[in-house]
Amino acid sequence: MSNWKLHESPLLGERYYSCTHTSGLPIFVFPKKLSTTYALFAVNYGSVDNVDGEGQVRFPHGIAHFLEHKLFANADGSDPFERFSAFGADANAYTAYNRTVYLFSCTDRFRDSLSELLEFVTHPYFTKESVEKEQGIIAEEIRMCMDDPYDRCYHNMITALYQKHPVREEICGSERSIMEITAEMLQAAYDENYTLSNMTLIVCGDVSEDEVLSIVDAHLPKAPSKRSTAAQMPSEPKEIARARSEVLGQVAKPIFSIGIKDVHLADTAEGALRRDVLMDLLGEMLFSDTGELYNSLYDRNLISPGFGASYARTRGFGFFQLTGEADDPPLVLEEILSYLESVLEKGLSREEFERAQRILFADHIKAFDSTEEIAESLLSFVAEGVDIFAYPEAVKGVTFEEACTVAHEIFARERFVLSVVKPLITQEESL
Repeated sequence: MSNWKLHESPLLGERYYSCTHTSGLPIFVFPKKLSTTYALFAVNYGSVDNVDGEGQVRFPHGIAHFLEHKLFANADGSDPFERFSAFGADANAYTAYNRTVYLFSCTDRFRDSLSELLEFVTHPYFTKESVEKEQGIIAEEIRMCMDDPYDRCYHNMITALYQKHPVREEICGSERSIMEITAEMLQAAYDENYTLSNMTLIVCGDVSEDEVLSIVDAHLPKAPSKRSTAAQMPSEPKEIARARSEVLGQVAKPIFSIGIKDVHLADTAEGALRRDVLMDLLGEMLFSDTGELYNSLYDRNLISPGFGASYARTRGFGFFQLTGEADDPPLVLEEILSYLESVLEKGLSREEFERAQRILFADHIKAFDSTEEIAESLLSFVAEGVDIFAYPEAVKGVTFEEACTVAHEIFARERFVLSVVKPLITQEESL
């Protein structure tokens, strides 16, 4: 007997189902009559979760990402990627700050693909020899990231923003830290975190909830698993670590990441959703490519096309990020600060606020045309403990006065950092 809960949005005309399997695994099925079915098997364990109840490091940094790599090795020597390929499915995985996700998309043989996904993620296989081989592979990946100027610019921004939070550590770890990882450590980290009650299965496509449940029943145990203890993030000071970071890299023109530290994080799921919405609205109001700031900077050749803004928030941290290319990034930062000070002094535009609301609402609706976007978005909302259908309601529900308050909170000059990657060779030297 299944115990599916129906979630509906009359506003969007969409629905999905959720239940908790007897193993403790939360399952979400979003029926959508599109050509591609997309499935995510996620564990609530990412790079920042590598701490115990006192905030002390449990394992060498990068172990969550190392686990992601090693789960694609079966005890019989077979390769899950090859099996997915034989089914006509595209498989992948990624490790983020707050989760690790294994996924596939397919147009046919869904049952075979979901069965393979459930099997290889729940049957780890670690040996001393395979771990040593993987250390070399991941070390090369780390070197590639270090050579990527955009990755370096982003990470230098993060380490400038934060003093203590484990977000400062690279998701992949360092070449030194991964060399400390052993098969026994991987098994311990797996046993602590890869419990089914600490994982989530999301399927979006032309499938039924009972079809998904029948596959899960065939591959997962009936007995519930014990949920791991959530990691405790260390207390992060309000002050930034440093205001500037500048390095040389393989770029034709300087690239920059401006970070703005959010020190007013909400302590409830509903409050966090409202703050996310308000940040999205401020991003659209102040930094969009149709706005006053962008056009002023672009018309004066201070920035190149591609200037963008985004807000990110998860376990114990949140920040605005402004990225782009510019001949003089410090000048761009000063122009942005002056613009924001002027806007806050004069007051935000209610008309721009209402325009931004309409844009966010329209963008959210468009996301329901893709099984991948639906599944990834649903996972994000599930991880935060809120319903995906709550977002458009929150967009409609936040007020202009709230936006004004949050703008004054977030755009404090002392919480801005600037990370720059400058060309190894200037244009004049190259000539």
